Amino acid sequence: MNDATTGSMSGTKSTLSEALADFVEAFDLDQVPGDVLDRAKLNILDALGIGFASVGFDFAERLASALTEIGGTGDYPIIGMDLRLSQRDSTHLNGTLIHGLDYDDTHSGAVVHTSASAVPTMLAAGLATGADGRRALGAFLIASEAASRIGAAANGGFHQRGFHPTGVVGAFGSAIGAGYLYGLKGDQLLDAQGIVLSQASASLEFLDDGAWTKRNHPAWASACGQTAAMMAKHGYFGPRKPYEGRYGLFNLYMRDPAMADPSVITEGLGREWSMMGIAFKPYPACHFNHAFADATLALKNEHKLTPADIKSMTARIHEDQSNVVCEPEVNKMRPQNAYDAQFSVHYIMSASMSRGQFTLDELEDDALQDQTILDLCSKSGYEIDPESAYPTYYSGEVVIETNDGRRLAHREAINRGSADNPVSPADIEAKFFANATRTVERAQAERVMDAVMSLESHGSLDVLADTLVKS
Repeated sequence: MNDATTGSMSGTKSTLSEALADFVEAFDLDQVPGDVLDRAKLNILDALGIGFASVGFDFAERLASALTEIGGTGDYPIIGMDLRLSQRDSTHLNGTLIHGLDYDDTHSGAVVHTSASAVPTMLAAGLATGADGRRALGAFLIASEAASRIGAAANGGFHQRGFHPTGVVGAFGSAIGAGYLYGLKGDQLLDAQGIVLSQASASLEFLDDGAWTKRNHPAWASACGQTAAMMAKHGYFGPRKPYEGRYGLFNLYMRDPAMADPSVITEGLGREWSMMGIAFKPYPACHFNHAFADATLALKNEHKLTPADIKSMTARIHEDQSNVVCEPEVNKMRPQNAYDAQFSVHYIMSASMSRGQFTLDELEDDALQDQTILDLCSKSGYEIDPESAYPTYYSGEVVIETNDGRRLAHREAINRGSADNPVSPADIEAKFFANATRTVERAQAERVMDAVMSLESHGSLDVLADTLVKS
């Protein structure tokens, strides 16, 4: 690992946790640029819409049943359900709903779904502390900023070690964001970061069988972060070098700690906002697959292709991405459930070619069992692309050979939804309504949007909280 540096925010501070603590203590929402605040509210809106859409899926009902049995009911709202749970259990369920369809935002450089942990932290800890909308929005920004920067500092090293960064660094972001809401100062903020080091974890083992565990990674991260912050508030002592220490985050969670660049955490902290580098998802699938959906649809539409025209389809992809969405290839050609499908480049190309779209409908059982899609999966493969722009962008190229001898190719150099190929606010709002109205009426969805987009004007989070419970 490179020598730790605390950059421009640090002054004489010697550790990364001290620099992040300084950032929290100096935070002033009035100093945050307007475009950053506007973007943050769109991220919150997007996350809540996905939470509503998740309610109709089995994993949501099963987790709600488990948490209700183990913890009983409480005062904290659950997105899209006529249910309220305890603070931590609501965090666990809401975070899982937001991330459960793999449709939520991703910081491209960090490969971290930031809002899936930051939103439940903002909501639960904000309600617990009676925060007004301005303070809640600030907590969301702080949690997102910290998670984005810590994840980006690893340069992909967490994935190589088998950790899902969203669950790992989301815990640190949530500890810091909750710490802001709990009013932690000085050593308390250091304790919170140190404590959560022993709570942060998330395994990539789900990739081998489509297990549901990934869905709750940011949810558990948020719950751990809030717990660590509360422990710190009550004087529980945590390690002082949770990032750069001998058994800290970078040395313990990375196969090659030398890959880490800790300066990313502090460079421009408080002046330059990682929020603007968070990408929205136009498709409900692993972000690595999005360029391949767009490329397949471009070829289908340009050349009027049908499944009967296809001899083969090849995804040209970066080697570091292939382990996630291309292997083991026998599983990717025959996904056993929706999560398997979301992490299969074979399936996303095949479904896009067959149905001319990739939406939540393409994750339903009828699509997963569609023989036309499965036949195309068997004709699909991948090869390593030395021209890939990953990790700067999640680029991808699709090469199609047709039965009449044509070779057709289309490259998406910059994934749609990223900072350099953005979707519009209108697109994000349309996505929100499409997702939310799978569970609630349009009128309720409109109340949610109004509450989010005027968040900083609210004297409490009660208005937003009340709009989330299914009426």
